Amino acid sequence: MLEARELHKTYGERAVVSGMSIRLVPGQIVGLLGPNGAGKSTTVSMLCALVAPSSGGLQLDGQPLDTGSTGGQTTLKRRIGLVPQDLAIYEDLSATHNLQLFGALYGLSGAKLEARVTAALELVGLADRALDKPATFSGGMKRRLNIACALVHDPDILLFDEPTVGVDPQSRNAIFDNLEALRRSGKALLYTTHYMEEAERLCDRVVIMDHGRQVAEGTVEALVRSLPVQAMLDLGLDSAAPAATLDALRRLPGVTRVEATAGGLHVSLVDLAQAGTVLDHLTRAGSTLRSVHSQRAGLEDVFLALTGRQLRD
Repeated sequence: MLEARELHKTYGERAVVSGMSIRLVPGQIVGLLGPNGAGKSTTVSMLCALVAPSSGGLQLDGQPLDTGSTGGQTTLKRRIGLVPQDLAIYEDLSATHNLQLFGALYGLSGAKLEARVTAALELVGLADRALDKPATFSGGMKRRLNIACALVHDPDILLFDEPTVGVDPQSRNAIFDNLEALRRSGKALLYTTHYMEEAERLCDRVVIMDHGRQVAEGTVEALVRSLPVQAMLDLGLDSAAPAATLDALRRLPGVTRVEATAGGLHVSLVDLAQAGTVLDHLTRAGSTLRSVHSQRAGLEDVFLALTGRQLRD
C-alpha cells in the first residue's frame, strides 16, 4: 500500500537517513526500531510526505507521493494518519471539538464528521469523556485522544511515532488493543518504539535502523534465529567450578561461551535444548546446583547485537 524506496535525507553534509526502504501492507504492523538519533522520526516524516527526501521516492498504491499540495497529492495524503511523538491536541477544547477540528481539516463535515468523531472516541475508550477538556485528562487519556485525532478521517495507513511514551500500564494495554483492532480492520500500520516487548507483541515485521541506515528486517522469529546465541543459562553453584570443569563445558556441542560469575556460571547456548547436557556434565563433575535460570534470546538481544550497547543522546 505504501512503499518507500532508497530514501535519503541530508542536512548540509550530515546524512540523517541513508537508503531506507520500507513497505506497508494492509492488515500488518511494521515496527521501526533504532537508538536515539538513528533517524526514525525523520523517516516517519518522509513516509507521510511532511519532509521531502533528498533522494529516493514514495508510492501509495503505485502513485507517487510527495510534499506537493496539488489536488492529487492532497487526496493521497488524506489516506494517511500520523500519531506524532509529541501530543498534538488542544487542551482547552473538548475531546469532541478536538476531533471535529481535525476531521474538518481533512475535509469532513456534517453527519459524516459526527459519525467519525463518535467512532474514533469509542475506539480509544473516551466516549464517556467526549465533552471534557484534555486539560482534565490523565497522560494516558491524552495519548489515546492523540491517536483518535489521527483516526478521525478513517485513513488506510497509520504511522505511530512512539505513542506509549510516559503512559501507565493500563493505558498502554488499551493502546495495544486499539492497534490490534486497526490491524484486524485491514489498516496498514507503522509503529516506532524503544520498547522491545511492544514490538515483540505487536509487530508482524520489524525494521531496525542505526546511524540512518537499515541494518535488519524480518519477523521477530527470523531476526532472533539470526543470532549465534539463542539461549542463556544462569547457574547458581554452592562453590566455584574448577577451571577444568569450565574448559570441559566450553567443549560441549552447542555451548558458545562459559563465564564464571560471583555465584556460579553464565552459559551461552546455540539452543536451549543443550541445557540438559550442561546440567548433566556439572552434576557428574561434582558441582551442586542451587538455582537454574534459563532465558531464550529475544528482540532486545538482536537490537543490542546490531546497534551496540553504547549510550546514545
